[in-house]
Amino acid sequence: MSALVTTSPPPATPLQHAARILLGAGLLFAGIAHLTFARRTFQAQVPDWVPADKDFVVIASGIVEITLGGAAIVLGRLRVPVGWIIAAFFVAVFPGNISQFVTRSDAFGLDSDAARGIRLVFQPLLVLWALWSCGAFQAIRRERQGR
Repeated sequence: MSALVTTSPPPATPLQHAARILLGAGLLFAGIAHLTFARRTFQAQVPDWVPADKDFVVIASGIVEITLGGAAIVLGRLRVPVGWIIAAFFVAVFPGNISQFVTRSDAFGLDSDAARGIRLVFQPLLVLWALWSCGAFQAIRRERQGR
């Protein structure tokens, strides 16, 4: 069975479990922020080259974040594919972070090149967090070992 869609996830350590719940809570918070109190700030971060209404992009990404956050918390048996999907989401929004850096757009206190650059470094760490906390790396190792 593919490590991407395994229905029998590898055992999670207590640290992985806590990290997955924290990741899910963070996504839920960010998604709610997209739809409520930080909506305008998120609109300012949508690059001009995105071929859709900025408010639509913010609402849609907020709904996706809420869905992914909830899935990370409650779908423990499906945590490996959920981790891959969350990682793909973080990769998909990365061009927006690059755009914010290149265009020097201020948002969320990222009002300097250094602050925006640090954010770029942390985005790949979010990808790794999603894959590790959801057991994707363990599932790949287990598949390679033939289990």
